Amino acid sequence: MNISQTYSVTGIILAGGQGQRMGGLDKGLIDYQHQPLIKHVITSLSKQVDKLMINANRNIERYQSFGHPVIEDSLSGFCGPLAGMYSAMQASDTDYILTAPCDSPTVSNQLRQRMMEVLLKEQADIAVAHDGKRLQPVFSLIPCRLQNDLKDYLQQGDRKIDLWFKRHKLAVVDFSDQVNSFNNFNSPQDIVESSQPVKSKIPLIGFSAFSGTGKTTLLTQLIPALSAKGIEVAVIKHAHHQFEVDVPGKDSYRIRQAGSQQTLVASSRLLALMQTMKQDPKLAELIPRINSETVDLILVEGFKQEQFAKIELHRPNLGKPLLYTKDDTIIAIASDLPLELERKIEQLDINDITAIADYLELFIENWTP
Repeated sequence: MNISQTYSVTGIILAGGQGQRMGGLDKGLIDYQHQPLIKHVITSLSKQVDKLMINANRNIERYQSFGHPVIEDSLSGFCGPLAGMYSAMQASDTDYILTAPCDSPTVSNQLRQRMMEVLLKEQADIAVAHDGKRLQPVFSLIPCRLQNDLKDYLQQGDRKIDLWFKRHKLAVVDFSDQVNSFNNFNSPQDIVESSQPVKSKIPLIGFSAFSGTGKTTLLTQLIPALSAKGIEVAVIKHAHHQFEVDVPGKDSYRIRQAGSQQTLVASSRLLALMQTMKQDPKLAELIPRINSETVDLILVEGFKQEQFAKIELHRPNLGKPLLYTKDDTIIAIASDLPLELERKIEQLDINDITAIADYLELFIENWTP
């Protein structure tokens, strides 16, 4: 047995804020991809914990309708996430609470496992997620034995979560390979922008699938089949981890490490632009970098939360749910077995590369920017 599973954990979804940057709207109840934001968090977190609770201070009945206990802050006045954590400790009978905010719809499926393993390895008091650039303090694993300590801290009038963390041995847990799991919405404009279709003059289609389905393998087989049809292809791939495209010690690497924000390296064979990024790019920001005069089709791996046409790759033996039921932009499913689907959608054989290439050729012909 994994030792991290011997400790009981209650998942706590923090929805107790005032939503000031959202114009006072209750963020957890805002619709995103046909369901409330908090529903996405429930789906991800409920599979990882022994119990699940929601911390909310308004719209209590609405939150109760999601089928999990709702706890209000025991301290009045909207005292921030620490008040929600303290109230959760009071209500929980497990060893730990695992917290996540209601406005982050892509919570990591490895949140509990990774947090607990690092906490136990380092013999720390509290584990907190780190996205590679900064701490994500509302993604925390906290032992309920610290309940009285947190109560004393809050009764002193303190509210800053990072200062309370510093009172204890902290395990910083690396999630730099899953930066998107911390995506959140802070304003109505964030929701609007996330729902806007991605615009492209070049035919654009993505592949959406769970890890292990074989997206990259399919691409390496599909690109030669498209090339044989005279279709020139560009690929945009989202990387969920830190990566380097040039070798430490080379001139271009040294120049970039010295502080150059953009480094363009060109030869008769290749051209590469390396640009430092402060946050994950949007797909719409990357499309203009593709030379539209030499490319007939852009294939996208990743960016599954954005609004553009996608083919879902599905292998039933992996035991993963179908994605198309929650994503209207999926226009076809490629699987290794016939599927019974809730809505009419094109079905392709994931092992028939020629048929998929034919489908994409027709997709290009019918494309309208």
